[in-house]
Amino acid sequence: MSDNFDIKVVEEDLNLLKRGTAEIISENDLAHKLFDSKKKGIPLKIKLGIDPTAPHIHLGFAVVLRKMRQFQDLGHRIQLLIGDFTARIGDPTGKSETRKVLTIEEIESNAKTYREQLSLILDPERTDVSFNSQWLGPLNFADILSLTSKYTVARIMERDDFSKRFKEGRSIGMHEILYPLMQGYDSVALHSDVEMGGTDQKFNILVGRELQREYGQEPQVVFLMPILEGTDGVLKMSKSYGNYVGITEAPTEMFGKLMSIPDGLIFKYFELCTQVPMDEVRAMESKIVNEGMNPRDAKLQLAEEIVRIYHDNTKAKEAREEFLRVFSRKEIPAEIPEFEVTPDLKNDGRVNILLLIEKAGLAKSKREAKRLFEQGAVKLNGRKLELGETEISSEEEMILQVGGRRFIKLI
Repeated sequence: MSDNFDIKVVEEDLNLLKRGTAEIISENDLAHKLFDSKKKGIPLKIKLGIDPTAPHIHLGFAVVLRKMRQFQDLGHRIQLLIGDFTARIGDPTGKSETRKVLTIEEIESNAKTYREQLSLILDPERTDVSFNSQWLGPLNFADILSLTSKYTVARIMERDDFSKRFKEGRSIGMHEILYPLMQGYDSVALHSDVEMGGTDQKFNILVGRELQREYGQEPQVVFLMPILEGTDGVLKMSKSYGNYVGITEAPTEMFGKLMSIPDGLIFKYFELCTQVPMDEVRAMESKIVNEGMNPRDAKLQLAEEIVRIYHDNTKAKEAREEFLRVFSRKEIPAEIPEFEVTPDLKNDGRVNILLLIEKAGLAKSKREAKRLFEQGAVKLNGRKLELGETEISSEEEMILQVGGRRFIKLI
């Protein structure tokens, strides 16, 4: 690193990049790398490893991607690593059991979807895409022994999930123990300057930093972003938990989901999911705490801002107006999809409401439909259906509503 380092040269860049971060190891190393990059005119290589196991990108994953876009806007290049080889194992991070191994076909399909969606955030012209099968696949057994010699079992067992499973007598596959080494070797192969990830990836990224040192490279900076809680306000955002906001979802769907987040998450979402200046965010927070501002007004601004990012200004304003029409003025949406009540759904001119909800795609199963019905979340023409009222007439056009945002017109 440069001896004539001057923090003022990179102070503005550093402040931009530090917004919303959970941890940087180390901030001093990052400052030096940014300085050397400016001095030499050589962009830094910013790595993000992805195991293509759940390809639909949501706001939680976008937290890391948006930070990477900031690196791009500062002139640096993104190394997007598709873990097609490591996905055959599955990252054991946070898992209490051995994960299901993906097929090659599943990996290829997921990787394709990822690349299409990533272009909504990252600049494709400054994004290099690699697949780690390029260097992990050709390794022979001697190469693997050499790699394993550079890390100890004791260090591997420092991982919380491994140590917990070991103490509880649950199995840990040898392939899982090798996973952090393979991910770390990716950084060696790519000569990464910075590796991005969520806080749950800290151990794996630190392994990469150590392996680079073992292979005679300058260690990468570990750049960790917070885990974003989903719309339930408890669990991390995940499609499997059903608490996610997808970046390709329709504007009205995104807006409605964002309006459902707990008030306590409003400003975390502002910080991690938008570019609204933090002084404005703090001023808004102060108004809620000290001046009685309604959190709903802040949430409306948040939802509109996020929809604008992934769609456009017009769509964001329309989504806001649609939300206010449906939820504040208790009107039905301007546009409602139609669903034909076909003869196979009828029985003597009547239809089972639970079957109808499932077939119309308003619930994933009849069991979920029953749960929603029992919670009082089902309305017909604006009237909440009572318990036991599970069959309805199918002779007239009706509006069926499930929950706050799902409507269909029965025809």
